[in-house]
Amino acid sequence: MKVLVDGEASFSTHGTIKDGYPVPTTFTSKIVSDAETSDVTMVLDEGSVKELAATAPPKSDRVPVTQANRQGIVDPLTAMLFSAAAAGEGLSKEVCRHTLPIFDGQQRYDLKLAFKRMDKVTAEKGYAGPVVVCSVSYEPIAGHRAYPLVKYLSEGREMEMALAPVAGTRLLAPFRMLVESALANLVIEANQFEVTAQPQDASTVADPKAQ
Repeated sequence: MKVLVDGEASFSTHGTIKDGYPVPTTFTSKIVSDAETSDVTMVLDEGSVKELAATAPPKSDRVPVTQANRQGIVDPLTAMLFSAAAAGEGLSKEVCRHTLPIFDGQQRYDLKLAFKRMDKVTAEKGYAGPVVVCSVSYEPIAGHRAYPLVKYLSEGREMEMALAPVAGTRLLAPFRMLVESALANLVIEANQFEVTAQPQDASTVADPKAQ
């Protein structure tokens, strides 16, 4: 969310699908903002961080990240791929009944989801159809500072995420995200939502592009 205010970023994750669920093995990110630039590379094994390289050292004003905070986690990108394998055919409100334990290499936080409603969406290119909408609450655990945006998001602000099925898979991914406030709403919505083939291994990836 900080990137949306004053910067830009790129993220990449690689892994496998196991029993219908995405299992990450590597995660990289590069964030450039007015305040700082950071590069992160993580190697993961069954939800635990095995190797971590970060260019931005931990700041003294941040809540310390412990070794326990690096276990039982998922990276931010993999967290946004939801398995529909246990929900049967079609969309189900059960997809929203999750708490996502996320570690991005610097910060550990939970995103707590709950079912809100069913809806319909249409991208300019790609998907058009039903989505399941989850409410989202943000809980910082470690690695964060008490800057205004963290305080803003963790004090009960209304957030929601609309999940759409990724064609050819048993996965769902965010189509739209919304943060409400008394002054203005922040909305991120995909204008392209498709699956593209990767010839080298015949795998598929979601390619939601937002504006």
